[in-house]
Amino acid sequence: MSTGFIKKQGSSLTFNKLVVRITLLLSSLAAIGIALIILTVLSSNRLMSVKGSEISNVPSNVLPSYSTVSFESFDGQTNLSGWFFNCGDSNPISTIIVVHDSSSNRLQFGVEMIDLVEQFLSSKYNVFLFDLRNCGESGGDITGYGYLEWQDVLGAISQVKKISVTTDVILYGIGTGCSASIIAYDKLPLANSSETDLLEYSDRILDLGFDRGYIKGMILDSPAKNSDDYIRPYVSQNEFLGQLTQFFVPYAIRVSAEEPSSINLVAEISRIPVPVCILYGGHDSFIGADRIEQLVNERYALNANITMDVMIPGAGYLESYTTSPEVYSDVIMQYLSDYFG
Repeated sequence: MSTGFIKKQGSSLTFNKLVVRITLLLSSLAAIGIALIILTVLSSNRLMSVKGSEISNVPSNVLPSYSTVSFESFDGQTNLSGWFFNCGDSNPISTIIVVHDSSSNRLQFGVEMIDLVEQFLSSKYNVFLFDLRNCGESGGDITGYGYLEWQDVLGAISQVKKISVTTDVILYGIGTGCSASIIAYDKLPLANSSETDLLEYSDRILDLGFDRGYIKGMILDSPAKNSDDYIRPYVSQNEFLGQLTQFFVPYAIRVSAEEPSSINLVAEISRIPVPVCILYGGHDSFIGADRIEQLVNERYALNANITMDVMIPGAGYLESYTTSPEVYSDVIMQYLSDYFG
C-alpha cells in the first residue's frame, strides 16, 4: 500500500470523527434548547394559572358603608367585582383606586386594609377596591402579572367615572399593581392630544372618554425597574432550572398576553407628570431594595417637586404596611395633603 493512500485514509477518518463530534454537539445543543422551551412553557403556564387569594371574612361592623360593584374589564370578556366607598362629602377631593398585587385580592393587607380605607374616607376621598382577574371574586382564569391586568385598571377607572362624582382618580398600585397601573396609563392618550395624535389610538380607547389627565396622582408600593422583574425572581426561586428559564418565562407570558415587549418602568415612572408617592421595604430581596432606590433617585432627578418616598427598614417585599402601618399610612396621608389638599 502506498504512503499517499494511507495519508488519505487517515485524513478521511479524522474528518469523519470531526463530523460525528459536531453532529453530537449540535444534537446536544438542540436537545438543551428543546428542554428549555418545554420548561419555559410549563413554568409560564403554572405562573399564569396561579389564582389570587380569597377575600378574608370581614365582620360587617368593621367595613365602612359601601356598594358592591360588578363591571367589565376593558377587554370586554372578564367580569370583575369590587367595593365602592363613598366618603359622604358632597365635594370629595378624588377617588383612590387600589390595584393589588397579582397574588392577592382587593384586601391586599387583609382586614387591616380597612384602616387605610377609613383614613382615606375621613380625608374626603372616595375609595374603590376591586379584585383583578383570576383573584378574589372576579372572573378570569389567567394571571398576567400586569401584562393583562392593565385592562382591568382601565375597566375600574371607567366604572369609577360612572359612579363617582369626582372628576379624576388616584391610582394606588401594589406589587404587580404598579406595573398594571403604569401600562394602563401608557395606553391612554396624552391630555389635550391633537386630532392627529388621537389617530394613533384605537376607537375602543377613545370611547373610554378619558385620557391621562384623568389620573391625578399615583401611589406605588414596591415598583420594579422593569415589568419583567415581578416574574423573574419567582421563576428563579421556585422553578426547575429557574436560573436559566427566568430570562424566557417573562417573554412567554408577554406573548400570551399579546404584549410585544417589557416595560421600562423606571423610565416611565420618572417621567410621569403627576405627583407620585413611592413606598418600599428596606429588606426587599424580591424586587431588590437597591434597585427600587435607583428608581426613586431617577424620579427625583426629573420630578423632585412632585415626588415623595419612604423606605421602611426591616420590611421585605410588600411588607411595608404590616411592618410599620403608622409610618406607611402617615406618608400616604402626607402625600395626599401636600399635593391634593
